[in-house]
Amino acid sequence: MEQKDLKSKNLLLRCFPQKDWELVHLYAKEVELKTGSILYEPGIKIQYVYFPINSIIAIQHVLENGSTAEVCSVGNEGMVGVSVILGGGASSNRAIVQNAGSAIQIKSCDLLNVFNNSIPVAHLLFHFTQAKITQMSQTAVCNRHHSIEQQLSRLLLSSLDRLFGNELTITQEVIGGLLGVRRESVTDAAHRLQHEGYISYVRGHITILNRAALEKRTCECYGVVKKEYERW
Repeated sequence: MEQKDLKSKNLLLRCFPQKDWELVHLYAKEVELKTGSILYEPGIKIQYVYFPINSIIAIQHVLENGSTAEVCSVGNEGMVGVSVILGGGASSNRAIVQNAGSAIQIKSCDLLNVFNNSIPVAHLLFHFTQAKITQMSQTAVCNRHHSIEQQLSRLLLSSLDRLFGNELTITQEVIGGLLGVRRESVTDAAHRLQHEGYISYVRGHITILNRAALEKRTCECYGVVKKEYERW
């Protein structure tokens, strides 16, 4: 794949000024990510940043007992590894592949070099970080105040926004880990959405049958986050 085509596969990279992309592409390569692969663990130095193409990366907070909950997710609209540009260097959360696919991988030090020498790139990545903070805040509110059906609807819709078509491959166990709820709660919620004609769920494959209705079924969190990403 030509490097100019590589840039077009990620919406954030697409916004890079050409002169800055010409520096970044020297270090960029496309990699395949498998579902369940862990890219970062809490406290570990970030060696690479990732710009998803058709994969989705979930950022999870991990408790001492091993329980997890999603704090945000990243698809082709952004990058994974913002701690690098914020001066942290290490991840405070786990980054795990939610949906398999490809991503653009760049060494952290190489991206940081471009970031430090380009005001447009710095502004762009800060704008993305602001959108990500909004997503994290909204997710926290959603997990506290909204029903499992609404949370599941939000997760399905935000995932579809980053993929092609109207189908997802994701297990109830993975969904439970993302939402921080029991698998049985996900099963009940999925059955209700299926009974109402919004989705079809068969052995880890979810098909959205009525997206417009599902958007009405979900909470306002989906729209708030989507609008924030579209703003920049």
